[in-house]
Amino acid sequence: MILPVYIYGQPVLREVAEDITPDYPHLKELIANLYETLDHADGVGLAAPQVGLNIRVVVINLDIVSDDIPELKGYIHTFINPHVIETNDEMEDMEEGCLSLPGIHERVRRPTKVHVRYLDENFQEHDEWKEGYVARVMQHEFDHLNGKLFIDYLSPLRRQLIRGKLNAMLKGKARSSYKMKQVKK
Repeated sequence: MILPVYIYGQPVLREVAEDITPDYPHLKELIANLYETLDHADGVGLAAPQVGLNIRVVVINLDIVSDDIPELKGYIHTFINPHVIETNDEMEDMEEGCLSLPGIHERVRRPTKVHVRYLDENFQEHDEWKEGYVARVMQHEFDHLNGKLFIDYLSPLRRQLIRGKLNAMLKGKARSSYKMKQVKK
């Protein structure tokens, strides 16, 4: 089932999400719905808070970018209770967008490598270092679990330049090709 994506201004996007246990109700169905929603919206990642659930679940599907980055062919992963343990010191700027901020794309500076711990959909534990585009997407999506958005990394000047778009979202005037849940006008 395609779920509505919560847009900037929804309080759940600014909350710290909670870890879940294997008995979380309808988890497999939720994960399937997250992937279906992500696919429908042509995104690469989706965090549970983006569909209104304050839990630590993220799905990432990088198959969509495999024409440009062939090594990401088939990279489709579910992350339960993910946490960033550490990052390296090397930074890189790259343009980012977000399904919860339709129409906004900005350059964001992030570490190039990230050490993460998480559980997969079978609740098997993983402790890994990731780098490059995978590390960037993980950081972006895991930020959602900590109440952060990529615009939080922008300079005051860049934030001022997108203020009109953000205010339009707060007034319920965002537009996208996918189903959204906007702030009530």
